[in-house]
Amino acid sequence: MLIKPGPLLSKIDSPADLKKLDQAQLVQICDELRQFIIDNVSVYGGHFGASLGVVEMTVAIHYVFNTPIDQLVWDVGHQAYGHKILTGRRDIFHTNRMYNGISGFPKRKESEYDTFGVGHSSTSISGALGMAIANQYKNDNRQHIAVIGDGAMTGGLAFEGMNHAGSTNANLLIILNDNCMSIDPNVGALKDYLTDVTTSHTYNKVKDDVWKILSKFSKFGKSAQDIISKVEHSLKALLLKQSNLFESLNLRYFGPVDGHDVHHLTHVLNDLKDIPGPKILHCVTVKGKGYKPAEEGNATTWHAPGKFDKVTGEVFKKVQDKPTPPKYQEVFGHTLVELAEKNDKIMGVTPAMPSGSSMNIMMKAMPDRAFDVGIAEQHAVTFSAGLATQGLVPFCNIYSTFMQRAYDQVIHDVCIQDLPVNFCLDRAGFAGADGPTHHGAYDIAYMRCIPNMIVAAPMNEAELRNMMYTAQLPREGQAFTIRYPRGEGVMPEWRTAMEKIAIGTGRKISDGKDLAILTLGHMGNYAVEAKEMLAEQGLVPAHYDMRFVKPLDEELLHDIFRNFKKVVTVEDGCVMGGFGSAILEFMAQNNYSAQIKILGIPDRIVEHGTQLELHAECGFDPLGIANTVRQMLGVKVTSSYASN
Repeated sequence: MLIKPGPLLSKIDSPADLKKLDQAQLVQICDELRQFIIDNVSVYGGHFGASLGVVEMTVAIHYVFNTPIDQLVWDVGHQAYGHKILTGRRDIFHTNRMYNGISGFPKRKESEYDTFGVGHSSTSISGALGMAIANQYKNDNRQHIAVIGDGAMTGGLAFEGMNHAGSTNANLLIILNDNCMSIDPNVGALKDYLTDVTTSHTYNKVKDDVWKILSKFSKFGKSAQDIISKVEHSLKALLLKQSNLFESLNLRYFGPVDGHDVHHLTHVLNDLKDIPGPKILHCVTVKGKGYKPAEEGNATTWHAPGKFDKVTGEVFKKVQDKPTPPKYQEVFGHTLVELAEKNDKIMGVTPAMPSGSSMNIMMKAMPDRAFDVGIAEQHAVTFSAGLATQGLVPFCNIYSTFMQRAYDQVIHDVCIQDLPVNFCLDRAGFAGADGPTHHGAYDIAYMRCIPNMIVAAPMNEAELRNMMYTAQLPREGQAFTIRYPRGEGVMPEWRTAMEKIAIGTGRKISDGKDLAILTLGHMGNYAVEAKEMLAEQGLVPAHYDMRFVKPLDEELLHDIFRNFKKVVTVEDGCVMGGFGSAILEFMAQNNYSAQIKILGIPDRIVEHGTQLELHAECGFDPLGIANTVRQMLGVKVTSSYASN
């Protein structure tokens, strides 16, 4: 069903329409925008709390600034639902995150108002600063606004951007959306610092007077502004009893202000437009603002709750008539605790994803042995390396797509030093509705090319447990990467006894003739389904679960290439440099000759959709595997199979 917008919102197709409203109507448009988000997400799903928390900020920015001429960059793009709705996508917002629908994140190809594509965190300041410097060079007088928040200020790139911005006179406004949350609660010293700022009553009483003095003196020229700026900085430092972090980076600091007072926000933003140079506005907001269950309930749950009853706040869950397999992340979390109970050297590390990765299970059971280090993948990896130098056994759990941010540390701090760090890469393969910024498409390729690295992927829950058990056993050097997908496995009864796997060994799943299917990880279950389809036509390919892409099971591969002249490889990773490429390299190096078809993620950006929709699009769902086998064996694909 289509959600009907309120009377004001129904007339807004662009920020130009928003500007036609009287100032007095801004509260109403905020209420209507918030309700439209609640109505849509409750029915269609998606991110929730973050966008509700920035409704007033979104309206104020588009009301005051001349977007898209003035360039607005969002951080952690799930804050931007209100932005999308106000910039011409209201009537198609219900397709948000659906296959062939609009993206859940700002995307340059989607709208001129999306000036910078986001999805990962902490990028807004650097991106907006680049725009500001470019337009300064071109003598193009525009405003540049970076909205950072939802935990993104804990990412190192944000500080790199601020450090550079403070050395320029760029026309840049950084808006800090301070809601004390990312997906899970924020952690670390920065959170404590911001809390001190927002709770200093003396400082907050004086700051408005400082602003007023500054605005009055601005007309007297730069020398007067410099004097007032120094006085302002000294007052802030004195009142806070410490140096202001942002001003020490040479960023003019304003705030904190109530991020839900739309009238005051528009007043402040209008003032800040006339103050030159890089500056930061600190806005205090509530994640989930305006929806009581989200404000008062578990903020982590309401980050992206799925479909729910907007009246009662009940989150809808699948009704199961039989036991279902757990999610791979849950198997990881429980298994890690099982192992840690028997091995006191095991430590857990995750960068700001304790619930998403299920590291929260160990954090609750063993709080002194499991660490959430904030949105800081680089630190997570090097911190883990430090643990390993002292004889501990770190399990560093990072989403595959986010591990890309720590690639230098994997090479420099772990593998060059040959340290036995265990990397568990969650959300490997297609991430689903989050789309290309979150797909774990490249980890097989980028991990297998590094010396002193083992790379493995489990076909099911028992194999994940066995790989984790193997990884925690003593070994001389070598990092160990275990990758697994988002979502459920295949074993309702998953608490199997754990046993050591010989590193670099695969296994035969089933015998066959004429053709061999080689799979890595969860895709092996698709091959099992494909074989069932093929059996109806009398086609019986062999199936091998290779388990390790590095080192490869060369003994098993010699046997395969001696017996089969047709081979299909299947992986949920990029075909360029991935598992299939490794098989081709082996074949060439050993002078075998066979027809090989590599199935995996093609060399293009694949958009969002359900995992199965994307697997089918790329031809490695069960039907796609079966059709590939048919084609290689010269068997016609019937319409009944094509329509499965």
